[in-house]
Amino acid sequence: MNDDQPSGNPWVKSLLVWGGIFLALLMVVSMFNTRAESGPTIAYSDFRAKVAEGSVATVEIGEDRIDGKLKNGDSFTTVPVPNDTTLTQLLQDHDVRYAGKSPEEGSMLVYILAQTLPFLLIVGIAFFALRQVQKGGGSGAMGFGKSKAKLLTERSGRVTFDDVAGIDEAREELEEIVEFLRDPTRFSKLGGQIPKGALLVGSPGTGKTLLARAIAGEAGVPFFTISGSDFVEMFVGVGASRVRDMFEQAKKNAPCIVFIDEIDAVGRHRGHGLGNSNDEREQTLNQLLVEMDGFEANEGIIIIAATNRPDVLDPALLRPGRFDRQVVVPVPDIEGREKILAVHMKKVPLAPDVNPRVIARGTPGFSGADLANLVNEAALLAARRNKRLVAMQEFEDAKDKVMMGAERRSMVMTDDEKKMTAYHEAGHAIVSLHEAASDPIHKATIIPRGRALGMVMRLPERDSYSYHRDKMLANLSVAMGGRVAEELIFGYDKVSSGASSDIQYATGLARNMVTKWGMSDKLGPLQYEEQQEGYLGMGGSHRLMASDETNKVIDSEIRGLVDDAHARATTLLRDNAEQLEALAQALLEYETLSGEEIDRLLSEGKIDRPNEPRGNGSPRPLTGSAIPKAGRRYSGSATPQGA
Repeated sequence: MNDDQPSGNPWVKSLLVWGGIFLALLMVVSMFNTRAESGPTIAYSDFRAKVAEGSVATVEIGEDRIDGKLKNGDSFTTVPVPNDTTLTQLLQDHDVRYAGKSPEEGSMLVYILAQTLPFLLIVGIAFFALRQVQKGGGSGAMGFGKSKAKLLTERSGRVTFDDVAGIDEAREELEEIVEFLRDPTRFSKLGGQIPKGALLVGSPGTGKTLLARAIAGEAGVPFFTISGSDFVEMFVGVGASRVRDMFEQAKKNAPCIVFIDEIDAVGRHRGHGLGNSNDEREQTLNQLLVEMDGFEANEGIIIIAATNRPDVLDPALLRPGRFDRQVVVPVPDIEGREKILAVHMKKVPLAPDVNPRVIARGTPGFSGADLANLVNEAALLAARRNKRLVAMQEFEDAKDKVMMGAERRSMVMTDDEKKMTAYHEAGHAIVSLHEAASDPIHKATIIPRGRALGMVMRLPERDSYSYHRDKMLANLSVAMGGRVAEELIFGYDKVSSGASSDIQYATGLARNMVTKWGMSDKLGPLQYEEQQEGYLGMGGSHRLMASDETNKVIDSEIRGLVDDAHARATTLLRDNAEQLEALAQALLEYETLSGEEIDRLLSEGKIDRPNEPRGNGSPRPLTGSAIPKAGRRYSGSATPQGA
């Protein structure tokens, strides 16, 4: 919190600075002009020679130099040799008029300036540089220890709780703090005390900072904001000094709210790591702990902090009395996503066909930031297409772009590669349609997106918070569907590398089923593997205390699950070969099919797109009276499968 206020008229300051510079230049020029008027410097021996030959008219003898004038009018100067007692006699013998020169006549002011001006310039430059360095860290010449917290004043773009949607429980927790600040007697008359701190915990993009801004907009009290990294410096003690200064400023403005974003930058576990940087961080954390709940009470100061890494915070920071509440800000469910979309859609002109509920259903796992980005992408697409309103088509295209990547239509695929991709994606889709526990198909495409040559996107109708064995087995079968389709259509030797991501997904899912979720009859409900965190939050799976025989059983069980899924997919695709062929041909013609179009194709044998030409220009209808009718099954979570 910078208390620096401009004092005096800035124009007067500038005028004084430029005046001083101009005066210094004048003095320097005057000094050089004075030296220039005395004439060129000659050697002392040449001076005596000129006197001896009678060329010198007059001289002025000083302590450190002699100025003279020749009979032809030229001036000169020379430096005398010390203790030369014969000079005056030489001047008398050759009728040279001479006189002594007093120090005052040599412009003592110019001399003094010549000696002190370099020192003054160095001091001035150093002071100016130090002032510039200290502007961001506090006031004064030694303002490194000043807090960098800023007082938030939102004259425009003010955020309130009306702008926060989809996280009702977290909002209610913080609304109570705001109500306490507005009317503390309502709670204190029953013996309640205002919470000293609230920690917002949630994944990136869920709205933690937005909630803090809403508190600032609703509270009507001073609101200071700072990042956890602003406390950390290379100098030991600076962070602790900034914490002290921040609380001193907060006390002057109490009641107030202090928001610390990304507090894990300064609040990590103590006792880990070595070096001065760690010592500095620990000192800063110690000072923060003391200020939040030490001997001196900080009445009226509420600390709100945000982090997505609560597991790394020091336990002393999380105890009641410091952070009394841990408010979880979760990823919104379908109801929350619909509300969040409604908030962001107020800012864009919408076409009548836009349905937020449909968009919310198709975006499981999206955070508030993801949904804001989705609305923005749709608006940009509409502007690129010269539309006045943002229609449902733009939202669908934006959703596909965010979830599956941008279309790579410039990527040239051969007919064989395109055909291989079509059958691969058709294999995923057909297996998904005939697996009762699989999610419904949202879209199938053979247009390259991101790193995939094609993709089948499956989306649930509702959010799911747990996974069941039948759904996992269905997902394994769907993952193997693309590889099996290639084997059945093109033969064993023509299987491509397109199933690499499917194999990776299936292997990881089968491993978790065996080692983490206890879904192996041979191994029983035991955990054999855990996730171990590595450097900067990155880590891998770590196998625990398993003998060589147990490891062999684990590998055998994983292999058995994947082999069973491969066999199940093979049976389904052989029994529904006509559906596989029809869907692959439709993908080759239309390139992208929605779930409804796939249902219509397999039930009615045709797809109606009267205003859209087919991908290869073929007018051949897809009739299929012999194609058995298949409906979409509904369950669980979203799992995209791609080639």
